[in-house]
Amino acid sequence: MRPLPAIWLKRLFQAATAVIVLALAMMAFAIERLAISPRSLGPYLERRAEGHNPLIVGFGKWANRTLTVFDRGDQAPFSLPTLHIGAQPMPAGLPQAAAARVVLVDSAAAASTAIGQARSGDIITFLPGTYRFSGSRISASQPGAADNPITVRARQPGSVKLEFDLEEGFHVTAPFWLFENLTISGACSDHSKCEHAFHVVAKATNFVARNNVITDFNAHFKINGDGTYYPDHGLIDSNTLTNTGIRNTANPVTPIDLVGASNWRIQRNLISDFIKGQGNRISYGGFAKGAGSGNRFERNIVLCENLLRGAPGQRVGLSLGGGGTGAAFCRDQRCITEQERGIIQSNLIASCSDDGIYINRAAASRIVHNSVLDTGGITVRFTTSSADVEGNLVDGVIRSRDDSVVRAADNMSASTTGSYLGWHRIRNLYRQADKFDLAWQQEPPRRAIADERALPLCTGPASPVPVYGAFEDFAGCLRADR
Repeated sequence: MRPLPAIWLKRLFQAATAVIVLALAMMAFAIERLAISPRSLGPYLERRAEGHNPLIVGFGKWANRTLTVFDRGDQAPFSLPTLHIGAQPMPAGLPQAAAARVVLVDSAAAASTAIGQARSGDIITFLPGTYRFSGSRISASQPGAADNPITVRARQPGSVKLEFDLEEGFHVTAPFWLFENLTISGACSDHSKCEHAFHVVAKATNFVARNNVITDFNAHFKINGDGTYYPDHGLIDSNTLTNTGIRNTANPVTPIDLVGASNWRIQRNLISDFIKGQGNRISYGGFAKGAGSGNRFERNIVLCENLLRGAPGQRVGLSLGGGGTGAAFCRDQRCITEQERGIIQSNLIASCSDDGIYINRAAASRIVHNSVLDTGGITVRFTTSSADVEGNLVDGVIRSRDDSVVRAADNMSASTTGSYLGWHRIRNLYRQADKFDLAWQQEPPRRAIADERALPLCTGPASPVPVYGAFEDFAGCLRADR
């Protein structure tokens, strides 16, 4: 058999090259069109391979590991610098009524009694020490007043530690309660028994939690109605919410779990390490759902994985709509929309195995000036969802699913194809994003238009023409005592 002439070999090589290039181009087009990130595709391939022959199972595991490495890079834990976000060692005190009654408590029993018998204007103050609570939840059922809330506090942050070996800690059912400067930890060997540090229910309007450190609960704050009343107008401000290990439970794991209530402000909190180890393994840093409205997540730092890295499952940063709500638990008993007029603004959301921001059946949402790093990006889903998405810096994609309405204007985002190749142009704007060193490599990317409504995450001078994302200079988020 005679060998092919050189000209035919050259043409065959050119044709094969053209086919390969065309196939790669079509693959890249499909990847961008579908906007499926490697961190989503990898676990899907591994799940689909389960139960088949060992070769297919092995391929599924290899594909998941490989895609995750390309997408997420180094997954080693990182140490956080000391931040202005979250609980602070020396906060500015809230104003107190001149006629306030200070009630000092020095035991768990005395605290439970004082809280149960509180009257408007009381300032229930724990003396320094460690207090262990077990058995029944701590009932906060007496009403405060707008100008005389009932306060439960430590005088000095870090001086009082409360250990809760119970399903619910503070069970708040009346308006105008304020909790500040407390360090609270779950102490249950069975993680399903430490559900909530705070359960805010029904008539508990105008609740405030400020400058607390709360560790090792499934839902550090659980907020919901009773079918008739809903605890509206709450504030969760400058708290540190985290877990020291994976939550070995199939129960919901979401540090801020808000259902049905409206007009809450959730701001300047540090939320991290909320990993659900059993059941569907889906968890959220915080969500508002259940047919409420006007809820705001602003100037928070959410790190889905900080000290706890690489566990199976999906971690989402912040959400309007969460995973949805059963009709019986919805404010309108229907949940045609899970949320209306919700705002997610000026947050730093990072290190999530799934979306950084997820909008599920949430109408008239505003997603503005967030920095979203090492996540799947921003997803708006279902026909009843609509969102204005503006000024965000997204290390991932901004996508509409299932006929949602997305009005995206002047954002800076990455390409899906690049993440499959290990190219991360947004992440690479920072000095070392995977170690939480978020100094800019060069001049930060700025929007083409002025936006006086931009709300900075960090302190420091602001430019009339803001950068994309949540912060001008991350040094303004760092405390001087770092």
